[in-house]
Amino acid sequence: MTTYYTAEHEWIQIEGPGTDAVIGITPHAQDALGDVVFVELPEVGQTYARGAVAGVVESVKAAADVYMPISGTVVAVNEALRDDPSLANTDPSGAGWFFKVKPSDASELDQLMDASAYETLIKNA
Repeated sequence: MTTYYTAEHEWIQIEGPGTDAVIGITPHAQDALGDVVFVELPEVGQTYARGAVAGVVESVKAAADVYMPISGTVVAVNEALRDDPSLANTDPSGAGWFFKVKPSDASELDQLMDASAYETLIKNA
């Protein structure tokens, strides 16, 4: 499984070509937001272009958009997260995932960061 990152602090995991991608916010984003109290998730079946707003996360400090890291169609949302937004606080890289997407252009993954590049980004922020 490969994990990629965006400059907007989303992560995307994909097992390989032809598989669905799992998307969430990074621990860095969660730390900056503070306690997440509400998430707005996209509708299953909705198609988004890379960079489009696909959801919203609200915390006690602020609200932030969740952007689509790659183009694709939403195939699942994390209903557990909708019911318990604190999962984004306790496990943002695992149980706190936001939605799954069937990618429409796998080459867009090449425009995302690997873990090393993302670590450099947040250290220099």
